[in-house]
Amino acid sequence: MRVAGPGGREGGGSEETTLGYLERDLPSGGPEAYLAARKEGARTFLLWADAYRQHLLARVVTRSATKGGTAVFEVLGARGETLAVVSRNPALHGGHGRSRWTVEQAGRPAAVGVKGHLFWWWVWWLLLPLWVAIAVGSFVAGGDIARMPRSIRWKTSQEEVLVWHSGTDDFALTALADWWDPRVTAALAALVKSYDGWLGTPWDEGK
Repeated sequence: MRVAGPGGREGGGSEETTLGYLERDLPSGGPEAYLAARKEGARTFLLWADAYRQHLLARVVTRSATKGGTAVFEVLGARGETLAVVSRNPALHGGHGRSRWTVEQAGRPAAVGVKGHLFWWWVWWLLLPLWVAIAVGSFVAGGDIARMPRSIRWKTSQEEVLVWHSGTDDFALTALADWWDPRVTAALAALVKSYDGWLGTPWDEGK
């Protein structure tokens, strides 16, 4: 799991660091039970500091979730302390046209992000028949396909504090404010990536 922060590189780019290693927190029923709960909106996973799983950084648990509805997750530290609460409202739910992510890090203002820019959503839906044709052709040819807008910009009441960009094979979550806990941003990136859409490949979906 890599997270980018402001500054760091010559020319004003972002510096990327490997923060941790992800692992699904499987219930007693194993992968099948996890996938069954996942279909109802649940997500549970661990973020380790090392590849040998000796030092736990954070744990993500599901507070509440309904299939096709709002899901609320809690990010916990290694000692079980609450680091943040993350909620997701899907598109066309709760009076909002686009998917909405809200992050409430402990001691910080709530940051709200919506998926994509409204203009590009209009373009995408306007050209939907074309995208379908391209998708079919690309699938047959084994190439890449056009996808829905997948950028998210989180804002507090005063400023933009976090940006997510996702391409065909990679993604980046950039912290624009210096107060973000890297455990929270890493957990958030894993959550967003687990909702990779009908043309994506969620990292936690395999058996």
